[in-house]
Amino acid sequence: MSSELSFIAALRGLAAHPAARHLDDDCAVLEIGGEALVLTHDAMVEGVHFLGQQDPADVAWKLVATNISDLAAKGAEPIGALLGYQLGDGDARFVAGLGEALAHYGAALLGGDTVGAPGPRHFGLTAIGRATCRPVPSRGGARAGDGLWLTGAVGAAMVGLEALRRGSGDSLAYRRPRARLAEGIALAPHVTAMMDVSDGVLIDAWRMARASGACLAVDSAAVPLACPESRRAEALRWGDDYELLFALPAGATPPVPATRVGEVLAGPAGCLRIDGELVESGENLGFEHR
Repeated sequence: MSSELSFIAALRGLAAHPAARHLDDDCAVLEIGGEALVLTHDAMVEGVHFLGQQDPADVAWKLVATNISDLAAKGAEPIGALLGYQLGDGDARFVAGLGEALAHYGAALLGGDTVGAPGPRHFGLTAIGRATCRPVPSRGGARAGDGLWLTGAVGAAMVGLEALRRGSGDSLAYRRPRARLAEGIALAPHVTAMMDVSDGVLIDAWRMARASGACLAVDSAAVPLACPESRRAEALRWGDDYELLFALPAGATPPVPATRVGEVLAGPAGCLRIDGELVESGENLGFEHR
């Protein structure tokens, strides 16, 4: 098993509990005590998700924000988080950034684990939230005739990383992304499907198409950019923007600022049309772990 997709496929046999949503979603949704708890876990690795020379406070912020973004796509209110931490340089700065981010999103630190190990740093965070509406949105559920919408522009993290590497320019979007929490909670009662854009608009649209058993048609020129127009193709395949991609019934207007970037078609199931051209595979559409 050499790819992320094949490994997840192998895990599906172990994920029989309904809360796992067949591993087709970003979060687990656990019905318990009259509440729906939403749980997600994301990890970050030095050299893959952040630069070794970055301020650990920024790394902590991003670790929290990426997990809260998954909760946002479920319309969930944050409750708390569990931290997995590899000890090393800058521990005090990491704690400072962690405190800032948790306070910003209204989440409590509930526990976790610390380890000491050589090599590149690795951090993980499990975020726990409370669903604000039922049914809890998923990647699946997009229906033929729905409009496809995006909450904001893409490309800011791409140019932010370049600024960080240069040591000049605005790198905030890459260092300290903002989860669309308020937007997700407002959208949750209205959407047929929703997910955050963490790996690129095109690959995440393809994932929504697969989960929904539908075909998503994307108008690439309609996607708003936070980078030069000349870099549109690159920005559509770049991750770390954490906007929300969602489907709304035909004729519906989103309750938050958003841009219509396409529509949902009946078929072929699990495919993507980019400016009319049929794409059946997610290869080269965005970021994937190998």
